[in-house]
Amino acid sequence: LRLWKPSMPLSSPRRSSQGDKEPVYRDCVKQCVRTNCTGARLRGFQSAQPQYMALTGWTCRDDCRYQCMWTTVGLYQAEGYRVPQFHGKVSEPASALASLLNGLACLLMLLRYRSTVPRQSPMYHTINAFSLVSLNAWFWSTVFHTRDTYLTEKMDYFCATAVILYSIYLCCVRTLGLRRPGVSSMVGVVLILAFTSHVSYLTFVSFDYGYNMAANASIGMVNLLWWLCWCWQNRRTLPYWWKCGLVVLLLHGLALLELLDFPPMLWILDAHAVWHLSTVPVHFLFYSFLIDDSLYLLNTEKMGVKVE
Repeated sequence: LRLWKPSMPLSSPRRSSQGDKEPVYRDCVKQCVRTNCTGARLRGFQSAQPQYMALTGWTCRDDCRYQCMWTTVGLYQAEGYRVPQFHGKVSEPASALASLLNGLACLLMLLRYRSTVPRQSPMYHTINAFSLVSLNAWFWSTVFHTRDTYLTEKMDYFCATAVILYSIYLCCVRTLGLRRPGVSSMVGVVLILAFTSHVSYLTFVSFDYGYNMAANASIGMVNLLWWLCWCWQNRRTLPYWWKCGLVVLLLHGLALLELLDFPPMLWILDAHAVWHLSTVPVHFLFYSFLIDDSLYLLNTEKMGVKVE
């Protein structure tokens, strides 16, 4: 759950202060941990804890943070201030559900693709691999929004980057690799090196959120422009070209929803969750394009026609 940033803190004028840095919150957590997370009370918490919470690694300290978050929220509301953001302390149910729905939509359309397109289609295996990379990303997105830890955050960020890079590779194979396999192989090696460097920097040097956002925005723009150029070149020969163009425009346009910053409705549905929910229908349009294009490539290959 990511709550709203304050326009004014309770006890400090720091502009960059977030809820988990607020002295009231931190003092509450210290007192709660000292009182409830040792001895008999800790054993009582562990014995009463539901199994599903234990499986997610939810500890007594996490429970204190959760309870103190709502205590701080109540104080902000009582004082008439906007609620601060608490990041990484509790789950984000709406975003987790949206990620799960995206994963299910991706899986459903992958199964449809496999049942519709013969394995002999030139793009069949590349698209299957792309789908598996996407499914892995949505899995980790669901896990991360269910339980925010050091590991799940890294996996969510890294797998999201992998999807964008593989989309570039998918575009490269479709536009160049069918006629020049060597080119797509070289591009694939470059993308793997880029991904390895990106992950290594964030893991061993600095987990810089600004850098990560800039890197993903840059490679996303390459992906967008490359696909749009292909769509424009084939607009007169491929009747389904508009599906691809609309998908890439929608995905990049819907990402702007992240810039909307509004208080979560019912403390659950925030801008991030709305963004994830809005991308669910896009899977159906994208795989409709992939099915049309794969069948087209299969037919042209059988007829010996040059692929564009």
